[in-house]
Amino acid sequence: MRATRFGWLLTIGLILFTLPAFSQEASDIICFLDGQKITMADLQKEEANKLLQAQYQAYLVQQKALDDLIDNRLLQMEAKRQNITVEVLLDREVNSKVKDPTEEQLLIYYDDLSPKESYAALRDKILDRIRQRRIAKARTEYVETLRAKADVLITLAPPAADFSIGNAPRLGPADAPIRLVEFADYECPYCARVNPQIKKLREEFGDKLSVYYKDLPLPMHAQAEKAAEAARCAGQQGKFWEYHDLLFSGGGIAPAQLKDFAHQLNLDQTKFDQCLDSGAQAAAVQSDYKEAQQLGLNGTPSFFLNGRFFTGAVDYKMLRDLVEQQLATNKVQAEAGR
Repeated sequence: MRATRFGWLLTIGLILFTLPAFSQEASDIICFLDGQKITMADLQKEEANKLLQAQYQAYLVQQKALDDLIDNRLLQMEAKRQNITVEVLLDREVNSKVKDPTEEQLLIYYDDLSPKESYAALRDKILDRIRQRRIAKARTEYVETLRAKADVLITLAPPAADFSIGNAPRLGPADAPIRLVEFADYECPYCARVNPQIKKLREEFGDKLSVYYKDLPLPMHAQAEKAAEAARCAGQQGKFWEYHDLLFSGGGIAPAQLKDFAHQLNLDQTKFDQCLDSGAQAAAVQSDYKEAQQLGLNGTPSFFLNGRFFTGAVDYKMLRDLVEQQLATNKVQAEAGR
């Protein structure tokens, strides 16, 4: 079994190395301008705001294509193991196990469509549509069982960007092998939704993971910038993360609420109020915001895991998979360097 899994790992490695890259190496020369060299690193550094989002979309396309390729290879390998064709394998393990909908289910589906044609005229089309959906679902579930038996190390990674962590608030050790940087907005519902997932991630991976927070108050969120200042004011009294969590707790972030949170955390109210009212942290918040603009970030939450960019309403599984992928990649690279 170990030999089989090792062979599969080598197969995946070969797949990945033959995939077309969506970016060149940083040292690659991409232009000569009056004899001066312009490298990919120059382009990435000076025009990052025009490139990162496009590169991420290209990564998502490649990721989907790679998933499909892995699925097809898994089916081919299993069919070869059983000495049958992929078509026979799918008929045996998928198609034959899919049950057709009952007549009552077909009628319910028909009624939901509110069609102009009669049920008799559409029945066969409805049956075929439901059947194909069930077959697709069953195929996905079957391939997942094949994946669970195989050692699959995917090293295809999101695009990377270089930026300064600066003095961003941090949870976890500075030398953690995994560094997750989040650009977020306290008025963003998706940021609030992912916050408990990030806390869960820290609990699971412990000192292997450090989390950094940077402010990206979006222009359409009128109260987000002041909330970001308030969190930094709390940070001056050693309570950044506690205040940060209160802001994402759903209790509101109106000006009066910002000061009430300070009271809940037993902060020195006079110092906090003075910091907030004076706008003492406004420049720091704006510094993060400008950095986000330079990177081309246009939505929250946006993340960088060891410099690799991803964004959107991510779930715990995706976060965990990315951390485990990076840890596995670190291990392979370390072993290769021996």
